[in-house]
Amino acid sequence: MGQDIKDLLKTEPLHIQKELSDGHEARFLERLDKALPAKKSKPKKRSFSLYQIAAAIILIVSLGGLAYQQLQQKPLISDETVVKNNTESSDEKLLSLGDISPDLKKIEDYYMANINYELTQVEVSEAGKQLFSSYMEKLSLLNEEHKVLQKELKEIGPNEQTINAMIDNLQFRLKLLYQLKEKLNELKKSENDA
Repeated sequence: MGQDIKDLLKTEPLHIQKELSDGHEARFLERLDKALPAKKSKPKKRSFSLYQIAAAIILIVSLGGLAYQQLQQKPLISDETVVKNNTESSDEKLLSLGDISPDLKKIEDYYMANINYELTQVEVSEAGKQLFSSYMEKLSLLNEEHKVLQKELKEIGPNEQTINAMIDNLQFRLKLLYQLKEKLNELKKSENDA
């Protein structure tokens, strides 16, 4: 059975030698040398080998050549092709308020972000589907009117009346969505009360 270590130390004195025997350190060092022979100091290798230096030089020269080529490259397109491509793309692309000025772009972005946000927040119940579809028809008509205004802006050029009409269109679309949400909430309350 186990004994308490304090009792064991009191009854039996320890046989600890206070000094090491003669030659102990010498024998230890001798065994240490046999187990782990001293390494001969090798000359240190350079941290970069010849291959690493050559690879770095090739990489730098390649990147420099590529950058020089990109900076010096001129378009190889004739004037006729540029004009033809510009007229084709201008027919397809409609002007927006952002194309006129940065301030108008901020206004347009504000309204478009709010319109998209309000569209994502609309919750339609079964009873509100017909109401929702009628408001969506009105929104699509306003979208078509906005496209007509964009075409007018492109053909006639920027003028105060067209710009105001486009901003009014955006405002009206946002108001329409607010009304839709309000009507849907009223419908929801009336369903809950019934």
